[in-house]
Amino acid sequence: MNHELIESLKTLKDVQVVAVSKKRSKEQIEEVAKAGLRVFGENRVQEFIDKYDPAYTWHIIGHLQTNKVKYIIGKVDLIESLDSLKLAKEIEKYAARQDLIQDVLVQIKISNDPMKTGLPYEEAEEFLKSLQAYPHIRVRGFMCVATHTDDMNLVAEEFENMHTLYKSMKTIYPTIDTLSMGMSHDYKIAIEHGANMVRIGTAIFE
Repeated sequence: MNHELIESLKTLKDVQVVAVSKKRSKEQIEEVAKAGLRVFGENRVQEFIDKYDPAYTWHIIGHLQTNKVKYIIGKVDLIESLDSLKLAKEIEKYAARQDLIQDVLVQIKISNDPMKTGLPYEEAEEFLKSLQAYPHIRVRGFMCVATHTDDMNLVAEEFENMHTLYKSMKTIYPTIDTLSMGMSHDYKIAIEHGANMVRIGTAIFE
């Protein structure tokens, strides 16, 4: 565990740090929590179920399958990877059953990498309009994953495009207040370009 980095991250102003706990043990999560980071992000629902502790705040940050939604509603604070109306319908169904409002981020695909998932950038505004039909879903903002490259100019450009979208939609939808972008290798650039939530795993745990 990188104590020095954790102490540095705790000094960030107006930036929420999500410790990405995929493939980490419960013991490692507990150590990080004791050090002061208590928001954790899981990619896979099964790992989340195995590690879930209500003492911490949990996010689902990976691609979420519709048949897994029922296992997380009421337990996760934020679903960061909403990218289809099919998934939105499932979230709405299970949130309504529990009579709660589920906070979500819409995942936008800003990279040309075919392995990256997310809603096409140009479809974001229409998608937000469609989500107004789901009263148990509250859109808090956007999440994205930049191209994995050593070209930091490209990464900065992608983040700036995402920030532009965030600012424009924020003026229309009052619940939007979160822009989640940046991971272990590029979170500093993300913050420079408007991120107020970053997802850091390897740099924290190793």
